[in-house]
Amino acid sequence: MDATTLAAMGEPTRFAIVALLRDGGLPSVSEIAETLGIRQPQASKHLQVLREAGVVSAERDARRLVHRLRPEPFDDLATWVESFESLWETRLDSLGAYLDRLDHDADATARDD
Repeated sequence: MDATTLAAMGEPTRFAIVALLRDGGLPSVSEIAETLGIRQPQASKHLQVLREAGVVSAERDARRLVHRLRPEPFDDLATWVESFESLWETRLDSLGAYLDRLDHDADATARDD
């Protein structure tokens, strides 16, 4: 997992751009800027950061630059997140055991009353 990917997507506008591109729409700078309510130079700078981080690719389509998400950084991100799965499983198992004890104690208290 490259921290550059997280840093690039950590800025709210860039995160929004990634979300727009994830859905397969708005590939041009002007469309992205209009949708997010920012100026085109701002959108271009954010896209440049995302390109430099390897999150987004760009290719020419006639006179406009079309942007697309690159899958590799997201594959790496998914692998990194999955590495925490055992941590969450342990915590969820502990929570389940605790809830079972609470339920058992409540049943015992109800029988005693």
